[in-house]
Amino acid sequence: MSIPSLASIHDALLVDLDGTLIRGTEAIPGVADALEQSGLPVVYVTNNASRAPADTAAHLRDFGFSAKADEVMTSAQAAVVMVADLVPAGAKVLVVGHDSFRELVRQAGFEVVTSADDRPDAVLQGLSRELTWSDLAEGCLAIRQGVPWVASNTDATLPTERGLLPGNGSLVAAMRTATDREPLVAGKPAAGVLKAAAELARSNRPLVVGDRLDTDIEGAVAAGMPALMVLTGVHGPTDLMAAPPARRATHLADDLTAVNVADEDFEIATAPDIAGVEHDGTLLVMGIPDHLDHTALARAVIKHCWAHELNRVDASSPAIRSRLVNAGFVVG
Repeated sequence: MSIPSLASIHDALLVDLDGTLIRGTEAIPGVADALEQSGLPVVYVTNNASRAPADTAAHLRDFGFSAKADEVMTSAQAAVVMVADLVPAGAKVLVVGHDSFRELVRQAGFEVVTSADDRPDAVLQGLSRELTWSDLAEGCLAIRQGVPWVASNTDATLPTERGLLPGNGSLVAAMRTATDREPLVAGKPAAGVLKAAAELARSNRPLVVGDRLDTDIEGAVAAGMPALMVLTGVHGPTDLMAAPPARRATHLADDLTAVNVADEDFEIATAPDIAGVEHDGTLLVMGIPDHLDHTALARAVIKHCWAHELNRVDASSPAIRSRLVNAGFVVG
């Protein structure tokens, strides 16, 4: 029986950037061509609030992606929409973040202020690599005045070509500690940003593609959308195996090029069965079909563990252990 490609059964791709399309200053090989070959509308959905939509699109074009400003949905845009429901038009807003974030706030008709002494009506926070202690201090003082606080996202880390660096979530954690307050979150995993992206693409059958369980995948689950988790960024098979239902992808593949592959089933729920014994939260794998490649094996193990509420995997022989390790699992 022929298996259709993911691109043929969906009508849009809602695609994460960092860890899915790019890593720092490097494009992930093959993904730009894969988006073009899919023939689908693409919305680039990013929790990175340090660039304006036009700058994000230009940044992607530098990597070979055919991106336009009106195909970009940032967490900063979502935060501005959210704050508009919390404060009156023209209200004062203190932005702890990048200048492009401030410009989005101005374009929405708000007055941007830079100090807590200006008595802001709300605080918006997003990632900026130029952020200083003074910026955080002003935000802290304003938040302590009791005004609404909206974080563009809470990604703890940012994938780069050098490794994982502090993300906006790390800075939000500092503000949380200093204020004893909890922010509202605009970007993924909130469902709103993905639903807005689907509306932008006029999509009824979107596929979310991302690398992070706590943002991309949790956001897709919250929005009721299928999600392809790719292994080019933050999280891997062991993380997905141990994930709660709110963070479980429907599909798993090495990278985004999988969307165009026919006759290969990337769905976890329909993965082949493997021989195993369950004990004390661990799956002891007893046998693996020879024809399974490493990603197919990962899907099979994850399917089994989810069905039996297991969160660890072990092997009955060195040969099986080697195959599990090659599939991306921490064994034992």
